[in-house]
Amino acid sequence: MKKVGFFRSIHVKFVIIYVLLILVAMQVIGVYFVKQLETTLRTNFQTSIKQRVNLLAYNIREEMEKERTPEDPTLEEGIGKILRDFKAGDISEVQVIEGRSLKILGTSEENNQGVVGQRTTELRIKQSMVLEEDQSVIQIDPHTGHRIWVLSTPIKSGKKVLGAIYIVAKIESVFAQMQTINSIFATGTAIALSITAVLGILLAQTITKPIADMKKQALAMAKGNFSRKVKVYGNDEIGMLANSFNHLTKKIQEAQAMTEGERRKLASVLSYMTDGVIATDRKGRVILINEPAADMLNVSRETILSQPIESVLGIEDSNTFEDLLEEKDSLILDYSTKTKPYILRANFSVIQKETGFVNGLIAVLHDITEQEKIDAERREFVANVSHELRTPLTTMRSYLEALADGAWQDEEIAPNFLEVTRTETERMIRLVNDLLQLSKMDSKDYKLNKEWVNFVVFYNRIIDRFEMSKQQNVTFKRKLPDHVIFVEIDEDKMTQVLYNIISNALKYSPEGGKVTFSLKEKEDTIVISVTDQGVGIPKESIGRIFDRFYRVDKARTRKLGGTGLGLAIAKEMVSAHGGRIWVTSKEGKGTTFSFSLPYERAEEDEWS
Repeated sequence: MKKVGFFRSIHVKFVIIYVLLILVAMQVIGVYFVKQLETTLRTNFQTSIKQRVNLLAYNIREEMEKERTPEDPTLEEGIGKILRDFKAGDISEVQVIEGRSLKILGTSEENNQGVVGQRTTELRIKQSMVLEEDQSVIQIDPHTGHRIWVLSTPIKSGKKVLGAIYIVAKIESVFAQMQTINSIFATGTAIALSITAVLGILLAQTITKPIADMKKQALAMAKGNFSRKVKVYGNDEIGMLANSFNHLTKKIQEAQAMTEGERRKLASVLSYMTDGVIATDRKGRVILINEPAADMLNVSRETILSQPIESVLGIEDSNTFEDLLEEKDSLILDYSTKTKPYILRANFSVIQKETGFVNGLIAVLHDITEQEKIDAERREFVANVSHELRTPLTTMRSYLEALADGAWQDEEIAPNFLEVTRTETERMIRLVNDLLQLSKMDSKDYKLNKEWVNFVVFYNRIIDRFEMSKQQNVTFKRKLPDHVIFVEIDEDKMTQVLYNIISNALKYSPEGGKVTFSLKEKEDTIVISVTDQGVGIPKESIGRIFDRFYRVDKARTRKLGGTGLGLAIAKEMVSAHGGRIWVTSKEGKGTTFSFSLPYERAEEDEWS
């Protein structure tokens, strides 16, 4: 390979550019220098003032500790004389404040002598005496608009604080000097940048022309044109790069035919997969997504390409791309809304080369909404069953322990304890029977023993049973048709549905209330309703009233012997008959439970 000449070497050209960059770096250093100079000037100014204040504090301390005779001037007069002899310079005003009373003993400002003898209100003065250290701040003078330096320093004699010296100094001169220096620095920087820009343009032209040709070739390659060749301008590194580029073009043309076949195979596999698949490059940007993944995430394939995978999955607030590379377990993505649950599980696999270098990431998405819903219902059901069984068992154990400890010998207590134990036993039996009933209905081989029944007579018969056995002052009102309505039902199961609904209506009906029973014919269904005048159901509970173990008033339901499964059983049985059940309620006014059953209208004499 021919050796590149020294002056033709691209390294020399870059060295010149680097020299120019160093020039710019020097300007940056200059900015730092100016900043440090400003700090130094301000520090020197403040140090000079403090040295003068320390001398002034010594004289004032001597004056404050001096033993006075009737012939001597007062403390205020002595301090006033010291302040008049004090050379102001950049100091515009000096005040001396007595420590205990916070009274101003003197001021150097001739036009402000009226404050002598008054109590100071400056918070900074109080802080300096309490903390026994200097308190200072730079602020704007409201009268002149210039910056001033306010300093409060304590006057101490040993460990005792005698007072404080309050000084206002003109520090605007320091900032004026810095403004002049900044102007000089800005002018020099502008000149240096101008020279750098001119030299950069001239030098860049020798490099950019062949690179521009290679750019055109790269664009042509991106469009699939591999016939164009890059022009070689010289034998330097860029010329060698052009030759390598032309060789690369030929190799890419050969490899393209090979990879196109592999790409088609991969696209076919991904399109027929039911799971969602997302692939990224080594920086975590999406380079591939199949249709199932786009449907699961409800996105367009075109819009998310080149987007970070963490933002596509909506986890950018909790995970980074590096976190996903190290993720060993599945990641649960919850996209549920208030009205619709939607949960995905994402499994990640890192794409690595043989050297161990990370080349990308594969994410496989599975829709586990139904699985999570079933698991949540199962956990809730087990927890509810455990709770419902534990309550009566705990009560029974307490009473049985009491009986075992001798309560059985008490003729008054023992019967009550045994009655409670019997009641709780019956409650558990009802609960277990209800659970067995639900279990049977959940099984796939559950069947109904349907018969044709005149539902009007059937409904009246059940209402009659409740009316004869009711124990509270509740009025029954019936709104039922006079003609026959034959419906195919399982009479035992439908009796249980009506028993559960009517029992609830009676439980929550007030004394003197009314329960209304109605039956209406629709086109292909009949609608059976039971309306009470009870306390009603809160709006937020209506959606869950048919859930297993759900109770609106848990304390009252348990007191009345409910298991929380009656309405759930009623819903399952009505659904098994091909109908549906619902509830409407207004708090304080009452509740209406309704359910529908399939109904086929017949001729009048068909059932005669």
